[in-house]
Order: sequence, then C-alpha cells, then structure tokens
Amino acid sequence: MRSVLIFLITIEALSAQASRPRIAIAGIAHESNSFSPTPTTLKDFMIRRGDEIVREWAESNHEIAGYIAGAKLYDFEIYPTLMSQAIPAGPVTNEALDKITGEIIDRLKKAPKLDGLLLALHGAMVTETYPHGDPEVMKRLRAALGKDFPIVVTHDFHANIAPDMWKLSTALITYKEVPHVDQKNRGLKAAEIMSGIARGKFKPTQAGVKPAMIYNIRYHHTSSEPLLPIVAETKRMEKQPKILAASVSGGYQYADVEWVGPTAVVVTDNDPELAQREAQRLSDMLWATRDKLTKQLPEAPAAVKAAIAERKFPVVLVEMGDNIGGGSAGDSTFMLAELLKQKAKGWVEAVADPAAVSIASRAGVGAPFNELVGGKIDGLHGAPVRVKGVVKSLHNGKYIETEARHGGARYHDQGLTAVIEVEGSTLDLPTLLMLTTRRQVPFSLHQLISCGIYPEKQKILVVKAAIAFRAAYEPIAARIIEVDTGGLTAVNPARFKYVRARKGLFGLDK
Repeated sequence: MRSVLIFLITIEALSAQASRPRIAIAGIAHESNSFSPTPTTLKDFMIRRGDEIVREWAESNHEIAGYIAGAKLYDFEIYPTLMSQAIPAGPVTNEALDKITGEIIDRLKKAPKLDGLLLALHGAMVTETYPHGDPEVMKRLRAALGKDFPIVVTHDFHANIAPDMWKLSTALITYKEVPHVDQKNRGLKAAEIMSGIARGKFKPTQAGVKPAMIYNIRYHHTSSEPLLPIVAETKRMEKQPKILAASVSGGYQYADVEWVGPTAVVVTDNDPELAQREAQRLSDMLWATRDKLTKQLPEAPAAVKAAIAERKFPVVLVEMGDNIGGGSAGDSTFMLAELLKQKAKGWVEAVADPAAVSIASRAGVGAPFNELVGGKIDGLHGAPVRVKGVVKSLHNGKYIETEARHGGARYHDQGLTAVIEVEGSTLDLPTLLMLTTRRQVPFSLHQLISCGIYPEKQKILVVKAAIAFRAAYEPIAARIIEVDTGGLTAVNPARFKYVRARKGLFGLDK
C-alpha cells in the first residue's frame, strides 16, 4: 500500500512539473541618439547567454530580475536565451541588429517547447536601416514564432512607441518611474501577465494612443508635477480587475523618428473597448499638461556663479547637454571650463577621456598633471580644456550598487580611472576631476565613493545627466541646478533639426 502511495505522489509531482509553463527570456535594449555621429556596434553590447543571464541580473533591480523572480512567484520555468544592452549612443549598426536578433531567434527555435517569451526592449532603438528598431525586432520574432505566440514586452519610460509595437506584442508595459527604480517591479508585472496567458487565465487586448507632442525631458521626473498625478492614475488603474497594465511613456526627444514622443498604452483582459477608452484618457491627461513644459534654464556661467554663492552644499549642477544616459559623449567641457574660469573650489566632475587617463596612469600617483581634457570625441561638446594639478589616485573603475537605482544594474565598470587634484585643491575642500576610460552614467554615488571621493563633503557636484541621477544624488543635495548646455542631449529641441518626426508636434516649435 505504501509503495502505491509513493507511486501516486510521484506521478502527481511529475504531472505538476510537466504542467508548469516554460517561458523564454530575451532582450536587446538600446536607447539610440539619432543625432550622434558615433554608431553603436556589436562590440558595444554587453551580451549574456543562457545561465549567464541569471548570474548577471538575478540579484539586480533590472526587469530581468523581475522576470526571474516572477518565475518563482507565479510558478513557471524560465528558459534564458540571450540578453544584450549597450550604453546609449548613436544608431545601432545593421550587423549588430542582425546578429543579436538572429541569435535570439536561433536559440528560441532550438529550445524545448515554449509557452511564451518575456522580452526586454528599450523602445527607443534606432538602427542604420530602421528608424524604429524595436518593431523590426518584433517583426522578425513574429515571422519566426508565429502571430499567436505569446510575447510580453517591457519598455523603458523613454520609449518612442510606434503603433506596430502594441499590434505585434501580446502585451506591452513600460516602467512607471523616472529615475527607473521600479524596473524589477515592472518585470514582475510582465511575469504575472505572462503566467496568466500561459495558463489560459488572461486574454490580453491592448490599445495605444500618442498625443501630438514632445514631452520635454526636463519634466520626466515622475515624483513631481506634472507627471506625478498621471503616473499615480496608471497605478490606480492597475488595481482594476479588467486592466492588466496601464503605462505612459515620456518618449525620447533625441531620436528623430516618426513616432517620437509620449504614448499611453493600456492592456485589458479581453476588453478592447476599455483598452482604447482608457488609453485615450491617459493620452488626454498628458496633452493637458503641455503649457507647464517650459524650457527656461540657466546657462553654464550663471549656474556656476549661483553654485559658488550657495551657502549650503553640495550643489548639484546638471549638465543637460551631455547626458550620458541619453547617448552623449561624456566628455563635454562647458561646465569644466566655467568652473576653472570662475575659480570655483570644492567641485568634482567626471569626464570620459581615455587618452588623459593613460597619461595620468603612466605618470603615476603623485605626479604632476598638465593636460588637455575632454572635447575630443565629436566636436559637439566644447573644446579641450587644459587642467593642471596632481594625480591623486588610480582605480580599476569597478564598483557595485546594491540599491534600486536608475537602470537597475548591480555591477558597473567605467574602466581605468584617474582622480586629479586640480590646482588649488586643499584637504578641507578638495577640487577633483575624475577621468574615466569608459563613459559612465552617473546613476550611483559609488562611482565617486569607490574612488575615495565623498560626495556629501564636496561643495559642487557636476553630473552629466537629466533626471536619472536623482535617485542617488537627490537625498544628499542641498540644491539642484539644471543647466542648459550644448551637446547631443541639449534640453531645448530647437537646437536640433528634425526631419522624420511627425509635423506639428507641440514642443518642437522654435
């Protein structure tokens, strides 16, 4: 009798295991600045395959971590294929698109029977041939997997969502927060929806609406007006049983593409009319805020003067025109030149300049430094500036971020890094220039801390960013000053010439 009981339990266990859905994980994520002359090539992508994906992202705050955690929470098996991402820069080459997408498809075809795909796409990828790269990825996947194969897609808040995306995907959701501290949660939401689809519980229907506007990046901070109440409404909507997901994207203004700008997407459980009505309502809410999107900001001279005069510190100067997270060079000198000109003290700024790093490294710690810094990549971010000082320290550039920060990554590497004590620096008020080999988005204070720099003790912190830095820097900042500087991510769209964008978009007027 005991043997029969064990046999029955074993059969039940095997049956339960066999009934668990098997869901693939894949992604190709890139935010492409179409105004950048620097292409994003295959070698620029960090690519992880199979179990490498789990090792890289399981303990992070990325949406991939949400997919992985969701498998346990919603009882399905994951099948990791390939995940790739690159730091924002110019359009992705055809070679990179073809090889990465081709390998994803090949791995999916060779997989055991799959019940769905969780797909991480940024939503603002531009390629050499395809202005909207993400829908092209979806078209290739549909051709390989069929029109009915479940594909749940996650997008960045800065996605320029083309209508093809909500037509080709089974369900599409975006991050809600900027800075992106909710990526893992949105990955969990995607996993929840996928679990319901695979088990026949959900039948997603979705709709998207795009208001005729550019939502200026200065206003993408979702914890403040004017986006705060709109994002709060999407959260409230997702508590309704018929609404599986409600998303708004702010868009990415540095891509000259037809569908540039914000989008509202609503996914319902077999209720297309509700999806269309609610997406239109969210779109109307975005449109209603247009008169609040002013663009007057101080330029570098006035911003530095204000920072020097401030009595509480640190003051964070945001160099909007060199937002590395938006695809800029990371070597702009507009702020650096002004800090030196006005003889500011107690500041720290990071500049990507591998040539200067190499010189400092060869000279060694304690050696004099007298070199031209920055302004070397594309000629759009100011002229090289001479910096005099001493090589304070050298570092391998690797650091870890354990908190939920924009981008969700845990492990970071800015390459060999040199810290220069600029002429006039003192122990009480250090004036420091951080030179990095690789462009590094300023999402983590550990970028500085790992190199012996204590940001809360500096008077002025310069970040090459727009909004994403806030999760790390806002808690320690006495004041934040956004600065209108030139460059590939200048805050004012009037600095750029748009050709492909739809005509008549609010916010692109001169």
